[in-house]
Amino acid sequence: MMEVRKPDIDESWYRVLQDQFRDPYFAALKSFLVQEKQHYVVYPPGKLIFNAFNLTPFDKVKVVILGQDPYHGPGQAHGLSFSVPDGIQQPPSLQNIFKEIQNDLGYPPPKSGNLEKWAKEGVLLLNASLTVRDGQAASHAHHGWEVFTDAAIKALSDKKENLVFILWGNYAIAKESLIDTRKHLVLKSVHPSPLSASRGFFGCHHFSKTNNYLIEHGISPIDWRLE
Repeated sequence: MMEVRKPDIDESWYRVLQDQFRDPYFAALKSFLVQEKQHYVVYPPGKLIFNAFNLTPFDKVKVVILGQDPYHGPGQAHGLSFSVPDGIQQPPSLQNIFKEIQNDLGYPPPKSGNLEKWAKEGVLLLNASLTVRDGQAASHAHHGWEVFTDAAIKALSDKKENLVFILWGNYAIAKESLIDTRKHLVLKSVHPSPLSASRGFFGCHHFSKTNNYLIEHGISPIDWRLE
């Protein structure tokens, strides 16, 4: 059997997902990415593809916020769903997330849209696809990433208890089938994008509900403040 080079992913996640890296679909995905990078600009940079996993090790996960695919503009994607690096303008969906936090918890919107602090506190900011072609949303969908990230979601559901899964929009809500709702909390609403936020995202109180659930189960809550 051909030896698979260990990817740049946290050891705790590698132990859980190592079968995925050995599966033929993952070899096909890697080949696809090599081809894409020869012809297009691909986001995020290679070293940040597994950033969500590296900042939030498997044993530290308390909350999962699921996105669809990375931002496809220059400098935006850094491997965390909904997040942008310091100095990058906040996309509209992220601005709406901060508005809801202010509505829910009273914290004013931060200047930076960098959510690394949440990731380090145990919020897995996971996109279903981990890469994207410059300027083309969902361009790397259906090439294998969803198989990999579905496996990550299912592993969290199967091996852990009392997690909070936050699913915004129909795409994310469809992932509920991977989650054992008897031992985890699933919070659902429309997507925070400007097209839908006023139809149920604003006023969802997902941030306070998350912390109330964690506290009820003896788990330290998330500090949603970023500054």
